[in-house]
Amino acid sequence: MAVRVVCDTASDIPAKLGDELGIVLVPLHVRFGGTEFVDREQLSTEQFWARVASSQQLPETAAPSPGAYSSAFASLAGTGATGIVCVTLSSKMSASFEAATQGARGCGGTPVRIVDSLSATMGEGLVALAAAEAAKAGADLGGVVNAAESAKSRLSVYGAIDTLENLRKGGRIGGAAALLGTMLSIKPVIEVRDGAVEQESRQRTRAKSLRYLSDKLHAAGPVERLAVMGADAPDLAEFVELVSDVATDHPRVVTDIGPVVGTHAGPGAIGLAWLRKL
Repeated sequence: MAVRVVCDTASDIPAKLGDELGIVLVPLHVRFGGTEFVDREQLSTEQFWARVASSQQLPETAAPSPGAYSSAFASLAGTGATGIVCVTLSSKMSASFEAATQGARGCGGTPVRIVDSLSATMGEGLVALAAAEAAKAGADLGGVVNAAESAKSRLSVYGAIDTLENLRKGGRIGGAAALLGTMLSIKPVIEVRDGAVEQESRQRTRAKSLRYLSDKLHAAGPVERLAVMGADAPDLAEFVELVSDVATDHPRVVTDIGPVVGTHAGPGAIGLAWLRKL
């Protein structure tokens, strides 16, 4: 595999799947009070949600440093990569894109292309998977970038969450919408739109919000790739069954929402990410 793909852990790509496709995952950092952890290396998803349940503080997250990206790129170049495509968390949500861009400047003669996914969790992940499969099939650097950009242009990401409070505290959504959600005890549906999190609709119950997500997917037309994500959600398996009849060209991915996105979405969130067919 001459061209290699790098992504960050905000993508929530399952480790086994990432390993199978040779995707290198650069970790973000998670901080509870004065204690900082390296995502996946020092804090598993299960450990993160256990800490969330017992903590009164909203955890904080931080992008990888330019040096972390530079090290990842240099390691791949040293093992024979002729080109590197790096897919990052949306530049409107994180400094990951800027850090990767800076890290690429010190990579020497191996060309590095940075793709801003303008998405998060498995929205970002599906872009990286499309790029990695193109690389595995022998595409050159331009072809891998094109695969990522094509996926990015056909991507939809929605989520059903129990509260907007985490998003409000983290500055990811306006306070007025969060206040409205609290007052009405609604179950908001959010969308990643143009790289930012937006409130897409308001549903009156959890069951209605999950049915709404399912209906959005079923109305989307032919689907190439699909991922279902849950943030310590006890009803994730039931929701997976709700969308089990949707045909896809690639095996669907079911994964946990990890610390980076989970910090803002809060426990109980369930999301869908899909690519429309060309």
